Amino acid sequence: MGEKHTILVVDDDDGHRAMLRTLLGGWGYGVAESDDGDLALETIKARHVDAVLMDLKMVRMSGMESLERIKSYNPLLPVIIMTAFSSVDTAVEALKKGAYDYLTKPLDFEKLRLTLQRILETTKLKEENRDLKEKLGSRFKRENIIGSGPAMTRLLEIVEQVAPSDANILITGESGTGKELVAGAIHYNSGRKDFPFVKINCAAITETLLESELFGHSKGAFTGADKNKKGRFVQADRGSILLDEIGEMPFSMQAKLLRVLQEKEVTPVGGERTFHVDVRVIAATNRNLKSLVDGGRFREDLYFRLNVVNIEVPPLRKRKEDIPELAHHFLKMFAAKNRKPINGFTREALDALMAYRWPGNVRELMNTVERAVVLARTETLSAEDIMLADMEPEGGADYPGEPQGPLPLYEIEKNAILKTLESVGGNKSEAARRLGITRKTLHNKLKQYGIA
Repeated sequence: MGEKHTILVVDDDDGHRAMLRTLLGGWGYGVAESDDGDLALETIKARHVDAVLMDLKMVRMSGMESLERIKSYNPLLPVIIMTAFSSVDTAVEALKKGAYDYLTKPLDFEKLRLTLQRILETTKLKEENRDLKEKLGSRFKRENIIGSGPAMTRLLEIVEQVAPSDANILITGESGTGKELVAGAIHYNSGRKDFPFVKINCAAITETLLESELFGHSKGAFTGADKNKKGRFVQADRGSILLDEIGEMPFSMQAKLLRVLQEKEVTPVGGERTFHVDVRVIAATNRNLKSLVDGGRFREDLYFRLNVVNIEVPPLRKRKEDIPELAHHFLKMFAAKNRKPINGFTREALDALMAYRWPGNVRELMNTVERAVVLARTETLSAEDIMLADMEPEGGADYPGEPQGPLPLYEIEKNAILKTLESVGGNKSEAARRLGITRKTLHNKLKQYGIA
């Protein structure tokens, strides 16, 4: 049955308690006991229990009064009431006071078993959901947005200022700068943190499906709509929604989004009923929305509705002082993930990282460090491991231009083989030894790359 759960049995009938002790023990539960309602809360305070099975009629304190005290102390603890004197009014009163269920004596053992199983499964799901929320929330903690330079310090100060409000936020910045992390930090530091944080990429969904994704649809609204579907706005009710790549939203959809923001209501595609939604909107884009407005490709009224507060995430080339901190963060993460004992960078490697202009921003730096960790053969990453030699340095073409990013993996492998062969004067046995592969594998690689 897995982890052993404990059930508190509260009953002034010694024989009935003994029977339940044997029954519950046989099902694999631990059992705690109290012989009257006044002792139930003391037992709960003294030890952990997962559920309470309590008689209604007892000598010193009734189960109903004890139920109220238990729920006042721990509202989440499930309590099942047992009684030989069943009535609809009593059952309703118990449920109103917070009882999970109401069982009559003599007990239906199978119903009791299923009720306890359902209780513990529900409790486990709630705990897993809570743990997941905490885990997700921890990813977006302020300290997890790496960077202590002036640009990021100012950005985080703005996040702290705007997070408690309900204002719509527009996050701008180049691709790969970490706009989603900033959006998450706003949500998880707001009063909405216990409710959903829903994300949707407006550029990744076709125009015909985007309306359905955002607002939902009714059964039969279009071919393939075989059941009602909740849209992302309804899913995000009382929480926040991130509309990523908002600049790519089709013009026809912009009017529908504007209406939702104004009316706080959504109507599913093909439906007649409207749903009230209380959602904070956080939009993100790497486009210049003002230019799109001037060019007639983005609605001005929607732009102003979204842009109550604008947060611009700086590109990595404008906060180079954060590169060493970011690089060490990614190194630690990927070394653990790949179970490799790598402990740092050489001075030359860090110099190379600082000299590069990072057109792909933080995302490119993360990918570069991950690749270096995977390919590294020593405990310290060198400039050769970083593979920045063939990348455009700071003095290259003006940004934006064609990104001079990391080479494909096969090119990296090919270059590593050629450089190793050159360093050993063409000795294939020695080259294979240094590369950590067999001579046969080296021969096959050379043949594969047409340099045998």
